[in-house]
Amino acid sequence: MVLAVLGFQAEAQGQEKIQYAPRLVVNITIDQLRTDYLEAFAPLYGANGFKKLLAQGLVYENASYPFSTIDRASAISSVITGVSPYYHSIIGKKWLNKETLRPVSCTDDPKQAGLSSPNQLQVSTLGDELKVATQGQAKIFAIAPNEDAAILSAGHAADGAFWLDTQTGQWRTSTYYSNALPSWLLSINELRSPAHNIKNAVWEPVIELSGTFNYYQHVGDQKPFKHPFKGERKFIEYQASGLINADITELTQQCVTNYGVGYDRVTDLLCLTYYAGTYDHKPVSECQLELQDTYVRLDRELAKLISNLEGILGAEHVLFVLTSTGYTDEEGLDYAQYKIPTGEFYIDRTANLLNMYFGAIWGQGRYVEAHFKNQIFLNHQLLESKRISLTDAGQRAQEFISQLEGVRNVYTALQLLGGNNPQIYKVRNGFNPERNGDILIEVSPGWRVLNESGQDSQLSRASFIPFPIIIYGDGIKAERIKTPVTIDRIAPTIAKTIRIRAPNACSAEPLF
Repeated sequence: MVLAVLGFQAEAQGQEKIQYAPRLVVNITIDQLRTDYLEAFAPLYGANGFKKLLAQGLVYENASYPFSTIDRASAISSVITGVSPYYHSIIGKKWLNKETLRPVSCTDDPKQAGLSSPNQLQVSTLGDELKVATQGQAKIFAIAPNEDAAILSAGHAADGAFWLDTQTGQWRTSTYYSNALPSWLLSINELRSPAHNIKNAVWEPVIELSGTFNYYQHVGDQKPFKHPFKGERKFIEYQASGLINADITELTQQCVTNYGVGYDRVTDLLCLTYYAGTYDHKPVSECQLELQDTYVRLDRELAKLISNLEGILGAEHVLFVLTSTGYTDEEGLDYAQYKIPTGEFYIDRTANLLNMYFGAIWGQGRYVEAHFKNQIFLNHQLLESKRISLTDAGQRAQEFISQLEGVRNVYTALQLLGGNNPQIYKVRNGFNPERNGDILIEVSPGWRVLNESGQDSQLSRASFIPFPIIIYGDGIKAERIKTPVTIDRIAPTIAKTIRIRAPNACSAEPLF
């Protein structure tokens, strides 16, 4: 009898040591979060937001993206799939459709006009694999300020994706996920959406200290800010302000409560996007105090999010994974004023010159079909009719363009497809043959790629943006790791933790 009791106790103790998969994974991507700002504004934080995550979480201090060039859409797609644009195909928020030669959005559905969907994302996501592994039982939602962030992080099999409509100021979704908004979101739109509150919304520093503390180089007294939201761009400005993060937290709490997210033993997934960029995407020099206040407000929202979810579900049942999109909005730099080498590279002029060069060699024709950003698209049909190989055309284009002022590198699509040169590793990873042009031009740092029309402007800058990966939750040992890591390892790490397969194109190793 005694032995039986002791055996039962040993079994019970053994069961207590079993580490179950978390009931909820909260995958947080903070748009434009930077380690230098994160640490610099620490005197302004409370105890339960960033400070708690940094003190009690597993912190990889030196994270990076294994490709270039990065924007919000390509970054979030890479975090959720565990691969670079070479595989998942989201090379940016927009690209040129090779058939229509018109720009398309990353959330435009290729089969149904007018539908926003994740169908341009050509591999599975973490959420997709979780749905498959749980036979559809897992609940998966994404909430973000922007449509591309919400839809791409939600993935193909999610239950819902919600974002702010900058035309109406209300929260919306796509009919890809649901034919109608849920009742709880309709209630928020009616009573507490930006559309309802914008007339009285004013952005001011949330605490006095955030208006006097200054991390930046001191170039004169900083004027206190007070921003109402007026005019046609009011919702666009609100979306890129420090106030938007409170909405993300509120929607998350309502989503968890109304859908019972994380309430049972089947792991659920929330993909959240917060904002840590500058006010209305202005240069930092024009809104330093606003950026400081954005971090202070973000700290408070993270504290509220963690407290709410741990209070509802239990701290032992929630895993938080946080990282950045790894880029920042362009600065309004005037290098010429300080005699720093700079210049303007006009892609449309270059395309015309290249067409004239080909015409002098092979006879007149429209050899260059289109251009977009720093890419040139060749006329494959014309080249084929003249029996000119893409290899020959690409090499001649490479030789010609490389002689132009301001050009640092010229890559051909065939070179990126077949090359294993480690020096072009990041460029290749950011390239996708179905989306990119035949010629990719890299201009020198400090130079700007422009169209004659002025519609597109892209500054070349190779500066490293420091940001972390933070993993916090029950069973995660607090530790600081300085070894450089890449964000494609986030998805397989979460997959391992919740005991499912990694996304189907992901070959990266888990972080632990």
